[in-house]
Amino acid sequence: MGAMAMKIYNGYAFAVLFAIVVFGSFIANSATTGTMDMSTAILLKVDQSGNGDFKKIQDAIDAVPSNNSELYFILVKPGTYREKLQVPADKPFITLSGTLASNTIITWGDTGEIIQSATLSNTFGTSGKAVALRVEGDRVAFYGCKILSYQDTLLDDAGRHYYSNCYIEGATDFICGNAASLFERCHLHSLSTVDGAITAQHRNSPSEDTGFSFLGCKITGVGTALLGRPWGPYSRVVFALTYMSSVVVPQGWDDWGDQSKQRYMINVHSGINSHS
Repeated sequence: MGAMAMKIYNGYAFAVLFAIVVFGSFIANSATTGTMDMSTAILLKVDQSGNGDFKKIQDAIDAVPSNNSELYFILVKPGTYREKLQVPADKPFITLSGTLASNTIITWGDTGEIIQSATLSNTFGTSGKAVALRVEGDRVAFYGCKILSYQDTLLDDAGRHYYSNCYIEGATDFICGNAASLFERCHLHSLSTVDGAITAQHRNSPSEDTGFSFLGCKITGVGTALLGRPWGPYSRVVFALTYMSSVVVPQGWDDWGDQSKQRYMINVHSGINSHS
């Protein structure tokens, strides 16, 4: 994750997390509403050099008690942390914060079943599913983070999530899942050479209040890419006030041969939307 502001997004905890992310901040927060006073948070420092409370991020997470009701702020000092992290569902009120995305990195390499392979910044490669971050929890926020992999980079699985000023990179279905999420001022970068899909939203019923909304974002890439394809029959994705470089093909969406799946993947061309 990249550098993250000391902002709170009220919510519950994660269930299972990541692969590799480059650090800003993410917050897995409370079941209450309203603004939280971070001055009351318990500070835990992670420093590979030994000048902190822990050398590993997971050790700091493990130190937070189950069914926690206090704010914890885990400050991660610069370094490359080779860990596969998990924030359990019974540990809410946690903020993880690094300094800069360029110098605070969490990395691992894994593939296989997408629920278990998440590893923040996933260095597995291009030959299979390699989730970098899995988010399954309500009211979780990410600020200034880099989320990097190739296929299924961000498994935005379930719950309500907020991504602000994040950089998300991949080639195939690299933002996928069935959460209700807002991506604001994020940079989406496609590594696909030919018509890879940026999104694969998994809404299965018209009654589900889920979908991906991209507001004020930017899309770039190395080849050509589709805005998305429907993982579920009622996939819902909206791009608004978003800059789209020529990497986005005029077709826009791939409906997998079923035109009825186009109806929820619309409202794409509102606001600033250029091919240049």
